[in-house]
Amino acid sequence: MSPVDRPLADDVMVFDLKHERDRIAGPAPDGRGARTLLKTGLLRVTMVVLAPGATTAEHRADGPITIQPLQGQIRFTAESVVREVGPGQMLCAGPGIPHAVASAEGAVSLLTIVKAPERP
Repeated sequence: MSPVDRPLADDVMVFDLKHERDRIAGPAPDGRGARTLLKTGLLRVTMVVLAPGATTAEHRADGPITIQPLQGQIRFTAESVVREVGPGQMLCAGPGIPHAVASAEGAVSLLTIVKAPERP
């Protein structure tokens, strides 16, 4: 059973993003924290908090992603190209692209993933 004690899907949902950020207990010892806001069908939306200096190891997502910083700057590295993204911007990346994310000053972002459909 999932440890989540709230709905992750409904016909219409509204999120208070400041409240959701405050509910993330804080970054874990690795400098990262996250809270899934929406999980329905193939769509996932997660709020991600990076402490100053935190990084994620290179990884891939099965489906396309977007990252929209709400606070702070993130550094998105894919295919040896570094992109700096901040509030008011949105990064989009296709499925399967190896990437890493870091933040020198700390950041809060919304990560959207469209999962690949399961194969029969």
